[in-house]
Amino acid sequence: MSTPEPRSDAPQPFPDVEPYAHGLLDVGNGQRIYWETSGNPNGKPALVVHGGPGGGGRRGARKSFDPAAYRIVLFDQRGCGESLPHASDPAVELAHNTTHHLIADMERLREHLGIDRWLLYGGSWGATLILAYAQRFPERVGEIVLAGVTMTRQEEIDWLYRDVARLLPEQWETFRTGVPLADRYGDLVEAYRRLVESPDAATRESAARRWCAWEDAVIAHENLGSPGQYSAKPDAARMAFVRICTHYFANAAWLEDGQLLRDVHRLTGIPGVLIHGRLDLSAPLYTAWQLAQAWPEAELRVIDDSGHTGSPAMGAAIRRAIAEFAGQL
Repeated sequence: MSTPEPRSDAPQPFPDVEPYAHGLLDVGNGQRIYWETSGNPNGKPALVVHGGPGGGGRRGARKSFDPAAYRIVLFDQRGCGESLPHASDPAVELAHNTTHHLIADMERLREHLGIDRWLLYGGSWGATLILAYAQRFPERVGEIVLAGVTMTRQEEIDWLYRDVARLLPEQWETFRTGVPLADRYGDLVEAYRRLVESPDAATRESAARRWCAWEDAVIAHENLGSPGQYSAKPDAARMAFVRICTHYFANAAWLEDGQLLRDVHRLTGIPGVLIHGRLDLSAPLYTAWQLAQAWPEAELRVIDDSGHTGSPAMGAAIRRAIAEFAGQL
């Protein structure tokens, strides 16, 4: 299904609301994750799962939910946003920051808030984490809305940090030459991971800037979305983002290759909406299409004018899916 532009009756963004509760949840290993709840305390519970990995701190997703209908839960994953300790500090170890830790954190947060089942919404890396959580705890998931679908398979990592270079040769050369000569024809993700773990501050900062410049090059054509958003991050947020991204992608997110597609049968009975931009170079449509083919309860809605960072039509499609699951449409 393609949706080239917002429908005239598409739900509009809701006014931003302040959280009525928030805190830092101790999840072990010296980690405390920031969480907040807003909207209706008696409403339908929904968890917003941010992308990145390491892209915490943004709160705009609240505006996709009717605050009268939803109990909106946001959290920052380990090491980013307002969670502590922050990965921008080179002394902060990442050994206890893996996909499996994040899944456990989500489940601990659900228990902490006294929620039985919740709707899960997220995009990009958030889509991968949602699928991994839902396959681990399907009985705790009511519905799923994914935007910019990823499953963080090795082929997807290779595409974003190698194969898409065929479309962006000049920018790729700048990205590739940011690592030592001996690493330029090998695993660039691992090479950048080592650079942002360097004891030298200038080396770390240069690597983080080059990484984000490459990410921005891949979304530069998305004039209806948010081009340039990676390099625009504040220094601390940018460093945490790149440290966490390279840490996860160098380790294939600690998922068996193809695991989330293989185990999609565990989502049986959970309705989903998959919203994906046809112009997405970061995460091509093929991944969303494969997931939709394997998950009968999921509907794929393709947004013709959107890339990875969205468009007005994609925003409208997200709000429509969320409203549908609240029984509002």
